[in-house]
Amino acid sequence: MTKRTPVIAGNWKMHNTLAESAALIEALKTAGNKNNAEVIVAPSFTSLAKVAELAKGSHIQVSCQDVHWEDKGAFTSAVSPVQAKDAGATLTILGHSERRSVFGDTDEILNKKVAAALRHGLTIIFCVGETLQEREANETIAVINAQLENGLKGYTAEELKGLIIAYEPVWAIGTGKTATPDQAQEVHAAIRQFLADKYGQEYADATRILYGGSVKDSNVDEIMAQPDVDGALVGGQALLADKFARIINFN
Repeated sequence: MTKRTPVIAGNWKMHNTLAESAALIEALKTAGNKNNAEVIVAPSFTSLAKVAELAKGSHIQVSCQDVHWEDKGAFTSAVSPVQAKDAGATLTILGHSERRSVFGDTDEILNKKVAAALRHGLTIIFCVGETLQEREANETIAVINAQLENGLKGYTAEELKGLIIAYEPVWAIGTGKTATPDQAQEVHAAIRQFLADKYGQEYADATRILYGGSVKDSNVDEIMAQPDVDGALVGGQALLADKFARIINFN
């Protein structure tokens, strides 16, 4: 099996002023990284340039939380991949459940955003996940496979090289509920099987799949112990330097 470098990503969502963002990134720069993980932070757009400037030369990479599918134009409040990259982002999150449910990002829209991110060399963290209703109806794998199929439609393994996938059960985001390690492993293994069937085993073995959904310093060790879990996409505790540092330095 391919040895995959773990990824620990923090999604700051709509939090932090410029000063708070600066203080957090400075604290994280001294947090250590005993697992040699790829550490990523995703600040809001107002803090993106500042965080990228402060992270320069450190082990921390900077992602934006979303991009529009056009490079420029009359799209009030949107941010293009050109602008995000210019501000210092090297990655983008796409398809987070809050973007899907609150802002109406459909699979078709996400497929256009994937195209835009790839066009400008932004590494994609592509989020998938099921609602509680879908899980209780035993539709989890079908829902996630459809999100992957439709969101990544039209691209080859070579074009999607470096893609990171984040499995975030919608029912576990911000609720305090977490998928059990076994539940997480089951879905991660199914995602890897989808990738193998679609893009080949070599691609599947190399692709990092993160778990997101109430990841905490108290549960990260058992989550990361699962063979197909390659990292975490962290929400609330990514805003707390000591908690996020413990997650980065999982056992």
